[in-house]
Amino acid sequence: MNKTIALTETIQIPQLGFGTSGLKEMAQASVLHALRTGYRHIDTADIYETHLAVGAAVRESGLPRNEVFITTKLWRHSVTADKVAQAVERFLNELGTDYIDLLLIHWPREEAEPEETLPAMEAVRQSGKVRALGVSNFDVALLERSLKTGVQVTNNQIKYNLETRPDDIVAFCQANNITVTAYSPIRSLGSEAAQTRLSELGAKYGASSQQLALAWLLGKGLILIPRSTRPENIKANYKAQAIELSAEDAQSLEDIA
Repeated sequence: MNKTIALTETIQIPQLGFGTSGLKEMAQASVLHALRTGYRHIDTADIYETHLAVGAAVRESGLPRNEVFITTKLWRHSVTADKVAQAVERFLNELGTDYIDLLLIHWPREEAEPEETLPAMEAVRQSGKVRALGVSNFDVALLERSLKTGVQVTNNQIKYNLETRPDDIVAFCQANNITVTAYSPIRSLGSEAAQTRLSELGAKYGASSQQLALAWLLGKGLILIPRSTRPENIKANYKAQAIELSAEDAQSLEDIA
């Protein structure tokens, strides 16, 4: 059931991933349940402190490493040119792997500009320890600067849901072959009108409002990383991939402010 999107000419990323922000002591069990449910994309970050849990869950799942796509992110203390490589080495040790599928700059910070961080990340990619590079929480201006470095930026992870819709960033990314990952995709189900519409569609599709919101985002071509510690929610979110909204129904959600 895992739909994928082309990250580069040779790398596919599962469109529905599993987020680990805030999971803390529940991270390993939650990631393991997600993997056993069928998820094959796990999103983590240095600041989440879930690397050890993610690595342990992948090993416990018994899945071959090449069947699990792992995304992680550099926090602001690791974005200067002299810190990137050593941070990646630490990530690899914590995750118990010899490569990272996608490495992102977590937040734009004054500690280092993309002109400094991205070339350092590219050097690590060329060493084979990272497969693809990207950014997170970058606006259009920062994306333009990032592209001017000549480094292939394959992904921008941003907050996107029925309430928060930075469509200018999505449009720029799509025009420049940059995939978009939506975090907090169902934290908000939008306005009262949007929630009413989701309830109406729920009766039609036999799905929850959360599943329909995920299906709408998947239909827009976004990569999603919902998170949960509840097995029933982890499974329900995964099943959203099977929902195909009609063009009319998808547009009705698009049009609701």
